[in-house]
Amino acid sequence: MRLRFLGTGTSTGVPQIGCTCPVCISTDIHDKRLRASAIVSAGDKNLLIDCGPDFRQQIINAGTPELEAALLTHSHYDHVGGIDDLRPYCYAKEDGFPLYCRHDVAEDIRNRVPYCFRQHLYPGVPTFNITEIDDKPFEVAGIMVTPLPVIHYKLPIVGFRIGKLAYITDAKTIPDATFELLRDTDTLVINALRRKDHISHMTLDEALAAIGRIKPRVTYLTHFADAIGKQADVEPTLPEGVHMAYDNLVIEIPD
Repeated sequence: MRLRFLGTGTSTGVPQIGCTCPVCISTDIHDKRLRASAIVSAGDKNLLIDCGPDFRQQIINAGTPELEAALLTHSHYDHVGGIDDLRPYCYAKEDGFPLYCRHDVAEDIRNRVPYCFRQHLYPGVPTFNITEIDDKPFEVAGIMVTPLPVIHYKLPIVGFRIGKLAYITDAKTIPDATFELLRDTDTLVINALRRKDHISHMTLDEALAAIGRIKPRVTYLTHFADAIGKQADVEPTLPEGVHMAYDNLVIEIPD
């Protein structure tokens, strides 16, 4: 199984015009971060995790692979704002492109792109086949997926566990029951926005504390604001087995 990071940034880290912070002016490609998203590949099947407003650029950078479905963590714009750009993938699916998400996310998407769900569709609009999920495991294209409930400030959202991979983004707190679901995780992806406290995202220290409790073999941090600092400065300070992910990084996950 493989994981490709399409993006490792967040909308809260978008540089302002004329910004001269070290990350914004960095020439290191590791510091050029699009919004957080990833593709999990098992054999020849590819599952997209989140579809933010940078999706078109991201999927072109990835070589426009085939996609079986999208798993959505929550409905904030930086995670679903690229839904319309799934249009080419919709044409290949007779019943619409599959989306797997919580009920509240499904309702938000229907309200956000109502032209995709009308009884009489305008020719050429993207169409979607939404499957609403809860906390129970489900199967997509022969791949078992376990939702990982986490809390984003006060909003219940989900990460996903697929085999020995666990992918969590936008979490501020992780319930005890979810820590149980994270037992025996080999490869963990978890958000670490910045060092300073934030109301709805883990700081670097909070992410490291969660990693210490989960005890994966290897961890990749994601969903960075510019305030996290430059990759070259932060990476050497991290504990053994913990790394900063970067856009277009591909990692292998053991079976």
